[in-house]
Amino acid sequence: MIALSDYARVVVFTGAGMSAESGVPTYRGRGGIWQQYDYEDYACESAFRRHPQRVLDFHELRREQVLGCEPHAGHAHLASLQRTHPSLSIVTQNIDGMHQRAGGAVAAELHGSLWRLRCAQHGVVEDAAAGRFVRRDCTQCGRPLRPDITWFGDMIDEAVFAQARALIEMCSLFVCIGTSAVVWPAAGLIPFDVRQRPHLVEINPEPTDGSARFDRVLRASASALPELLVP
Repeated sequence: MIALSDYARVVVFTGAGMSAESGVPTYRGRGGIWQQYDYEDYACESAFRRHPQRVLDFHELRREQVLGCEPHAGHAHLASLQRTHPSLSIVTQNIDGMHQRAGGAVAAELHGSLWRLRCAQHGVVEDAAAGRFVRRDCTQCGRPLRPDITWFGDMIDEAVFAQARALIEMCSLFVCIGTSAVVWPAAGLIPFDVRQRPHLVEINPEPTDGSARFDRVLRASASALPELLVP
């Protein structure tokens, strides 16, 4: 058990394992989406230019699947902890919006969100919070609006990563939940090698390639957070 009151600033860093218990399909690994679909046809800018409607259909299917899932006790617990510990920041690699649905505030969505559309040139121009995408073109340049997700071959959102780095540099406790800690560039945010590093905790039911580098490892699933993190 970890008492957040022992730490001035906390960053919770979440990956696919955070949402897997809710039934949200993963993209990598056994049974992952990329074992069923070729990302070059559904998750890159060139695919969207060739077949925008097919790509939007694919992402609407992802949205429908996510809406069929519910946040679990771990999502709700993090939201509750934020109310009692306002300096707790959530940085996530997930695009599913489950933290927000549980009432949590996400400081940085590293890979974007299924619930927004954007223009590749002019940025986010549509907030599609539920239901089907509004399939229209950017009013400034006429390009079709694409999901606000970091696809294969995309540059990362430097502003979002900078926000995450700033929060991590200030934290005294860094809790890594449900991620392998090896997928770059997000894995590069984990402060293994900084001079004055925070206390590093991994929460994952299985060992990862980064497990040995954490100060403390808790072999548990994300839904067990109410028993692991206390105010």
